Amino acid sequence: MIFLGLISGTSMDGVDAIAADFDGSRFLQVIATAQVDYAPELRQQLLRIAREHSALTAREWCAVDAAVAEVFAAAAQRLIESHQLRPQDIAAIGSHGQTLFHDASAEPRLTLQVGDANRIAAQTGITTVADFRRRDLALGGQGAPLAPAFHHALFATDSEPRAVLNLGGIANITLLPDADASKVRGFDTGPANGLLDEWAQLHLHAPFDQAGHFAGSGEVQNELLQALLDEPYFALAPPKSSGRGDFHLGWVRTRYPALDQLSPADVQATLAELTASTVVSGLTQTAFQPKRLLVCGGGVRNVDLLRRIAAKLPGVAIESTLEHGLDPQLIEATAFAWLAAQTLAGLPGNLPAVTGASKPAVLGAIYRA
Repeated sequence: MIFLGLISGTSMDGVDAIAADFDGSRFLQVIATAQVDYAPELRQQLLRIAREHSALTAREWCAVDAAVAEVFAAAAQRLIESHQLRPQDIAAIGSHGQTLFHDASAEPRLTLQVGDANRIAAQTGITTVADFRRRDLALGGQGAPLAPAFHHALFATDSEPRAVLNLGGIANITLLPDADASKVRGFDTGPANGLLDEWAQLHLHAPFDQAGHFAGSGEVQNELLQALLDEPYFALAPPKSSGRGDFHLGWVRTRYPALDQLSPADVQATLAELTASTVVSGLTQTAFQPKRLLVCGGGVRNVDLLRRIAAKLPGVAIESTLEHGLDPQLIEATAFAWLAAQTLAGLPGNLPAVTGASKPAVLGAIYRA
C-alpha cells in the first residue's frame, strides 16, 4: 500500500512530500518525493505568527489555514503527477500541517497546526489523515514528539543502544535502548536550525549558513552561551516539547540584551554551541549512553554543528540515517505517512513513555475523499 506524507517543519521553508510503500504499517521504501516552497509573503506571515503569537481576526486565521492547505495539496499533486501515480494508487495522505502554536507546559495543553485537510482531500481526491497531535494532548501528553514511534519501527535493534537525533528548526532526540517499544524515550532538546537560520539570514542575507562555515569562523562567547543555557526549559526532565515560539532571536535578545555588540560570526558560533550543548546535555540528563547516534533533518548538512556534537560524545558513532536505509531529509515526512497507515489500521501512533499521555491512542482525524 502506498501512503503519502506531507510536512512543513519549524523552519517553515515549504512542504516536503513523500510517497512510501508499506506492508500493512511496516515501512518498505520511499518511491517518490516532491517539495513546494511557501511564497515569501506567506512564509514571513507564518514565521511572524509563530514567533510573536500574533493576534489575527477570525477571517485572517481561516485565510492562513486555507493558504497553507493549498501548498500542501500542491505538493501532493506535484508528487503524483511527476511520478505518474494516480490518486487511486494512494491509500491515504498523512498531513502534519504547519505548527503555529504549541504549549504543553500547562493546562489546558494546546497545539495548533494549520492546513485544512478538507481542502487537501478535495483537491487531491485522496483520503487525508491530519490533526495527529491533539488526541495525545487530550490524554495528558505533550503531543510531541511523534516521530519516535516511527524511529523505533525503523531503527531499533537488540544489537546495540541507539539514539536518533533530528536537527530541524528544533532539535529532538529519540532513545532506543533495544527493540522493546516500551523502553523508547524521546523529547525536544531545544533550538537547532531555527536560530542558526535566523541569524544567518540577518547577517549573510542567505537562507542558512552553508555547512556551518559562518559558525566555524567565529569564537564561542561564553557569557552569551551561559545566559542562554540558563533557560529553565533545558533543565526540565522529559517528557517535554518546545517550538519556534519558544526559541527565536527575540528570546536570545531577551536573555542577552547586548547581543548586537558581539561579532556576528561569534554569535553564530555560540548558537551552534548552544544546540550541541543542549543535545548532549539531554542525553546525559537521561543517563543514556548510545553506541550510535543516527542524525536526520536539515542539520545533517551542517558540518560544523555535527563536529561540535561529536566532540562532546567521544566513542559514539555519529552517522546519517541514510546509512541505515532512509534519507535524513525524508524521515519526518515518512513518519507521517507511517502514522496515516497506523490510523487507518486502527493502531496507536503515540508512545506514552515519550509524550506522557495516559495511554496509547489512534491519532488523527480521517477526511474521506
